[in-house]
Amino acid sequence: MTLKSTFLAAGIIASFASFAQAENPADLNDLQIAHVAYIADNIDIRYAHLALAISSNPAIHTFAQTMIRDHTAINEQALALLAKLEAQPQDNFLSQALQENAEKLITEMSMLRGAEFDKFYAANELAYHKAVNDLVGNAFIPNIENAEVKALFEAGLEIFKAHEHHADMMVADLK
Repeated sequence: MTLKSTFLAAGIIASFASFAQAENPADLNDLQIAHVAYIADNIDIRYAHLALAISSNPAIHTFAQTMIRDHTAINEQALALLAKLEAQPQDNFLSQALQENAEKLITEMSMLRGAEFDKFYAANELAYHKAVNDLVGNAFIPNIENAEVKALFEAGLEIFKAHEHHADMMVADLK
């Protein structure tokens, strides 16, 4: 992995840290948290589609297909729950910043090919899942008020911890 891609993959963690300094993610309400999660899932789905388009590595393809399947399923469950609660997710500073940072990463990743892309994608997925899992586990779940929303986040976190582990193995295999 190049120094440039290492910095970009680590950038997602730094961006979460800068969010905490600007505004506190733990202060978001349930509907704002729901929007962050929806955006984060969609971002990972976009990364996965890019991986399927660029990589020829079967392990990358398997992981990317898992990301699409799992993140789509969680988003569908979240949207169904919001419909049941007759609520709409609320845009906020964190969902906006995530989207903005994702656009930069997608642009950077789309220029990579071969092993350089594969290593970057794997490292980014590991960094992304570590950062999101930390945010969900330490800032969101303890502060979610609605029991059904909290249960969905707790179930999602277990799935995303498995993704983190899978990404960690993928990074090790690509070294």
